This record gives sequence, C-alpha cells and structure tokens, in this order.
Amino acid sequence: MSKDVATTSVQTTIGLDAVTADNGIVRLAISLTDGTYELAWQNGDRITGASGAVKLDSGLRHTTDYAQHLATVAPTDEALGRGATVTVTHEAAGYPTMEQQFTVYEQTPFVTVRLTVRELNTTVQTNYIAPVFVTADAGGSLQAAADGEALRALLIPFDNDKWVRYESIELPGSVESYEASAIYDAVTRRGLVVGSLTHDTWKTGLRIAGDTASAANWLEVFGGAAGELTRDSITHSEVIGDTVTSPLIFIGSYDDYREGLEAFGKANAKVTPALAWEGGVPFGWNSWSAAADKLDYDLYVKTSDFLHGIRNDFHNEGVVYINFDSFWTSLSEEQLTDAVAHVNANGQKAGIYWTPFTFWGNNFDQAVEGTDGAYAYRDLLLRDRAGNVLPSLDGGLSIDPTHPGNLLRTEYHLSRFVEWGFEYVKLDFLGHGAVEGKHYNTSIQTGIQAYNFGMAVIRDRLAPELIGRPFHINLSIAPLFPYQYGHSRRISCDAFGLIADTEYMLNALTNGWWMNDALYRFNDPDHTVLYKSFNQESTAYHEGRSRLTASVVAGTVMLMGDDFRNEEARKRAEEWLSNQDVLRLARKGQTFVPVEGNSSAGASDLFLLRTLEDDAVIVYLAVFNYDRERKAERAIALDRIGLSPKTERFAIQELWSGEAYSVSSGFRVELEPMESKLIRIAEE
Repeated sequence: MSKDVATTSVQTTIGLDAVTADNGIVRLAISLTDGTYELAWQNGDRITGASGAVKLDSGLRHTTDYAQHLATVAPTDEALGRGATVTVTHEAAGYPTMEQQFTVYEQTPFVTVRLTVRELNTTVQTNYIAPVFVTADAGGSLQAAADGEALRALLIPFDNDKWVRYESIELPGSVESYEASAIYDAVTRRGLVVGSLTHDTWKTGLRIAGDTASAANWLEVFGGAAGELTRDSITHSEVIGDTVTSPLIFIGSYDDYREGLEAFGKANAKVTPALAWEGGVPFGWNSWSAAADKLDYDLYVKTSDFLHGIRNDFHNEGVVYINFDSFWTSLSEEQLTDAVAHVNANGQKAGIYWTPFTFWGNNFDQAVEGTDGAYAYRDLLLRDRAGNVLPSLDGGLSIDPTHPGNLLRTEYHLSRFVEWGFEYVKLDFLGHGAVEGKHYNTSIQTGIQAYNFGMAVIRDRLAPELIGRPFHINLSIAPLFPYQYGHSRRISCDAFGLIADTEYMLNALTNGWWMNDALYRFNDPDHTVLYKSFNQESTAYHEGRSRLTASVVAGTVMLMGDDFRNEEARKRAEEWLSNQDVLRLARKGQTFVPVEGNSSAGASDLFLLRTLEDDAVIVYLAVFNYDRERKAERAIALDRIGLSPKTERFAIQELWSGEAYSVSSGFRVELEPMESKLIRIAEE
C-alpha cells in the first residue's frame, strides 16, 4: 500500500518499501528496506546503490547497516527553489541515528542531499561524513553513457597554490577532487556535476573511480578531506556536537556539463551570496612581476605617470588602480602616503598587499604589530593537537585566525590601509588560515571554520558602509571555497609572461570559468606581462600579446605587470592597450567558456563568449597556439561553437589585426608560433 503526498509539482509517493520524488526530469527513489537510494534522469544518466556513511569510534557506518528506515515528505520553498524534501531516518539499537534529507526541486535537473548524525544523551564526534557513497562492492554505479568516448572525471583543486593544475582524467581511472567535480563525455558534453553547497565547517572531497570507460563504480562525496592538496599536515579535525551535519551536496545531470558547472556555481551563490561589487572590471597595474623585492617609490610613481599618459585608452569607467605587491614595506610611511597622493593626483586609485594568516620570520619572540607588546608571534602560530607548531607552507608559518593577538594585528594593518587612502587589497597565502590545527577559540573546531572566522573579520572591517568608500578585496593564493569574502580571486597560481604561463593560467580557465560572476565577481588571471617579468627572459611579440588575450577572456582583472621604464614594454602597452575593440571586450566582465573539455591536464586552445550587442547575438572566439616553434591551424566548426549552419553567411572580424571577411560554413584559423587571435562573429 502506498500513498501520494501533496507537495508541489514534484510528485512524491511513500510506500512500504520505498519513497519516491519525481519532477519529470529526475526521479529519486529511496529503499526503505536496505537504506540505499538511486537517482535516474530522463536523459539516461543514473546513480544506483548509493548510501550515506559516517566514521564513528566503532568504524565506518552506512545507512545500509540500519534495521529501520522511516520516511517523511514535506513541501519546501527555499533559496534554491520550490520542491519536496524527503527525510529518511535510519535507526538501529546501539547506533546513533542517521538522518538523510533529499530535496527535489521543480523543473531543475539537480537534487540536494545532506546527512545528519545524532545520538541521545551524548555527543557525536567524527571527521568523516559522506552523504553520497557509491561503490561497486555494494552494487552501486554511476552511469553517464558515452557515445564511443571515454568518460572524463574532473579534478578541481582545493586551492591555487604550488602551480596546481585542473585535470580531466579519462576513465578507466580514478581521481580525488575538492568541493566539486564533473563526470562527462567530452564529445556529447553530457555529464553529471556533483559538489558542495555549504562551506562553513568541512573541506569536501570527491573520490571518483571507474573500471570501464563508460561508467564510474565509485563515487564518494564526503566532509573531512585533508592531505597534501588541502595543504594539511594532520588529519581533518573532528566535529563534535549533539548533532553533526555534512555539507549540503548538489547532484545534477546536464546535456552540457558546462551548463551544469555554471548551475552549480549559481546554486552556491543562492545559498550564500557572493560579495557584491558595484564597480567595473579593475584596470591597472601590480608591482610583483615588474620588480618583486626590488620595489621602490620611483617605479611606483613612474608607472602611475605612464598609465596616466594613456588614460584615454586604458581605463574602465575612468578608474585605474596602481597596486603595491609584496615588499611595499621597504618604503617609509611617508613614501607610502606620498605615493598614494601622487596616484590620486593622476586620477587613479592605490592598492596594497597583505598576508593575514602567515608569519614569514624565524624569531618566534618577535612582537606582534598592533598589540603593544602583549603578544609575540609564538603565541599566534597555529599548532597541531600535540602543541607543536605546524610545518611551514610556502616558506611561511600558519597564524591562528582566531587568536586575539591576530585580531589586533588585523585591525592594525587594515586601519592603516584605510587611513593611508588605499582602495584595493591583494590578500595572499590565505590557505595558511584554512589548515587543520588546534585553535585558540575553542568553539572553532575545523580549519574551514577558522578561515571563515578570519576572513569575515577582514571583509567586515573593509565594508564600504564602515569606511565610507568601496574597497576591492582580491584573493590571490587562496582556497576556492568559501568565496564570500573576496570580489575577485586568482584563478591560478602565479602566471607571468611566457607562453607556458599563458597555457597554465588557461588550464584553470578551461575548468574554472564558471566561478566568474557566480562565486566571485571576477576571475583574476594574475598580472599581465606584456614584455618582461623580473624572473624571466623577455617575451616574443606574439607571446606577450597572447598573455594579454588570455587575460581579456578570463572575466577579468586587467592589471598589467611590466616595468614601463623599459622602452619595449612601453611600446607594446601603447600599441595593444589602445585597441578599443579588445578593451571593450575586457570591460564586459564576462568570462569566455571552453569549447572543448578534452585537454586533460592542459588548456583548451579555443574559448568562446556569446553576448548581446545592440540586441544581436555576437560570438567571440579566442584561439591560441601554445607551441613555441611551430605554426598551427585550427578548424572551427560552427555547430561546435553554437552557431547554426543554416545561417547563410557570418561576418568575421579579427580584433587585433582588424582583418574582416565572411564565411558560409566552418572556417580555419592560422596561427604563428605562440600567437592568439580574437575573433568576432556576427550574422550578416
């Protein structure tokens, strides 16, 4: 005997053996006999034999270990939409109660699931909780049938440190991703997108494996990831409480995995809104690649003067930022305030740099600035559970974001930045604040909780309503999640001017474009080196221009990175930064999307943007040749870039050269070594 439950347009049924929820796109079915669940989409994708799991003192416990499974259904109307929530309570003698909550939403191809554990009259403690656990051993599988192509599983890094790369790994194979992943067919583009929607407590890991090319037989999505790629030297901290709740997990199937990743990003922003930025794309300059530790007053003010000289071309809404990076401390306070005044007199805004969670010294007894001698750095350093200072990361030691001495230190630095007139800050090495350790504030149990705590202090101290002006917060080397503390975030690790740097940064854009205007207002492609970085040889003409093209298509933050006291750097800037067709594209603040997702650990060489101009749909293509020595030719298929082959003719314009022609079908793009082209396509 079963009964239908009135909810929304999501149809739900509770029977003796199962409960179902179906919105016409995806059907959820939960077994009330064995505690498993399955998801089936209209397009044929399926997840079967899934369970929930939690690590307890007695070992790993699954929902399938329980004797009783009770279900209730209720309508829901929340940030993600209207729908039906199915709650399944799993009970057995001697075990804590496990409760799963599934929500199926109206007219959407994704569902959400979370897992809660509680125990009567005692606390629960765990450092591993998995709302999604699918293994072949338990008869589970994840099917996303490929049309003759191997499925790919996407590795999304936890952060952007140590020149880490995204990678789409062909099945059969395995991958551990962080916070999100996609399992997709690169030819048809159909795929599943899975990821976390809450980032307040846990680091979320995703383990995916498959023995064949057409299906995965292992999918594990869990709170409790910790290891080399999360920059942790100890295990994930235990979460302790009357109840312990997993991250909220998004699971969706899409005909185009790219749309799925964009939907995932937007879903995150609905659950926790991104930090709003009312201004346009930041245009300007950053000192790091120009000078590094040789930064001085002369370089800073002469850069301001040079960019002031091309202000009619290179600006956004009249705004240009001139930003100090690391080693601004080599200037006196008088030089800093004079530099800001000089920049402001040129009609520009000044930016600065800080590492809030990192100690770079070796004298632990050094007094902490802003504390009047009350604290030394040894008091602030984050330690493991045995009381030992954590190992260094990137040459610096982790500071406990929750320590009162660090709160005083934070107030000291940020209040000076505001007082001195800065309007932009680059926050770097933020992952030091997210590592696991034992925190001063005992209510903070995990690294992510500490990171949220510390970043919220910074965001709130720089809030426009408090300081009386907008203040752009840029996150440099930082975890991808949580995201609500920065207006922009570097999409990759450091990227200088060589073609290898361009390819490296575009590897991140190939797989992380969807963060732009969802998690962060802008993806930051790092300082754009037109000619020469302090640590590299000078770049060839096409090499330098390709680095600029890559920055334009990223979404973007348009900060140049050259020492413009160099004649060739000035020449290139005057030529390239006067191209209004290119700059208009950068000012849109829209990211380009990869055309193909089959580049493994490399970058796509073809990106597109569909946009409206004067009520007409325009497609822009960015085409790259990463080879230093060989020419390349790229074939452009109209249907692959979303254009109808039925259209009689398309007008083509290459933005760098101005070359214009028309085509009636697919076309070919010829590229010199290291060259890129920006192409505008419109119906004639």
